[in-house]
Amino acid sequence: MIPLSVLDLAPVIQGSIPAVALKNSLDLAQHVEQWGYNRYWVAEHHNMAGIASAATAVLIGHIAGGTSTIRVGSGGIMLPNHAPLVIAEQFGTLASLYPDRIDLGLGRALGTDQLTAHALRRTLTGTVDDFPKDVIELQHYLSDAEEGQQVIATPGAGTQVPIWILGSSLFGAQLAAALGLPYAFASHFAPQELMNALKIYRERFKPSAQLQAPYVMAGFNICIADTDEEAIFLRSSALQSMLHLRRGMPIQLPPPLENFGTDLTPQEQAMLNSINECAAIGSVQTASTRIQEFIEKTGVDELMCVCSMFDHDKRLESFRLAVEACS
Repeated sequence: MIPLSVLDLAPVIQGSIPAVALKNSLDLAQHVEQWGYNRYWVAEHHNMAGIASAATAVLIGHIAGGTSTIRVGSGGIMLPNHAPLVIAEQFGTLASLYPDRIDLGLGRALGTDQLTAHALRRTLTGTVDDFPKDVIELQHYLSDAEEGQQVIATPGAGTQVPIWILGSSLFGAQLAAALGLPYAFASHFAPQELMNALKIYRERFKPSAQLQAPYVMAGFNICIADTDEEAIFLRSSALQSMLHLRRGMPIQLPPPLENFGTDLTPQEQAMLNSINECAAIGSVQTASTRIQEFIEKTGVDELMCVCSMFDHDKRLESFRLAVEACS
């Protein structure tokens, strides 16, 4: 069975508060650990009412402290928002507290709007184009300190926290290949360049001290229930949220709607259809077929499952049924 992992956006449902979302994230992590999932990642987003994982490193520590074996990490840290030294110290601390369990996934997007990005890092002298340089600087801080090195991450130096490159375009594939790092593609919301990115990554990969051969993980939407009809209904919450985000009006995760999508514009429908290209929405049988088709098409080494639902118990069941669908 291909390894399964979780990408959690810590969804805040309508009428609720972030504290409940964070409690649910830990509960989900504890359940998927029991069900054999490989890793549990949380994503950095800011100024979004429906996502509670803005303080990503803090949430990682909370989840790692409440579990015992599952790997916990970022999917990802948006490096342009931060000084590499700060991230090295944060993840060096996490790795010191939870040895051999912490992953550091890095993205070059901002994970927010420009105004919020300025509030996060008030002297924006750099740009996303500095991302490769910042990744290398971060690797330096997490490696063994050299004689005479004047700036040392403490904790951080010598922890060798595994770094992943995240992306939804060809840029991340090229960088991950050049640096010999594992690569995670955000096909759960931007599948258009998936196959081209995988081809470039695999063809151009250069072995490194961290990784000797290409390793790919792909984001994959799941919404699995007893019947196809129920799964389609439950999935409408996430689709509503995505639609509002694309309109520039992010919202808290809404309750599901019957017959969602009947009043969408052709452009909106095409966008949602594209997202559903990398998804398993339906019963266990339906999901099993979709998952196997995706694995055979892409040859990915690991599947990162994404599932936001209004009902937490239904969400737990979806992740449980995903294991069954992959068996």
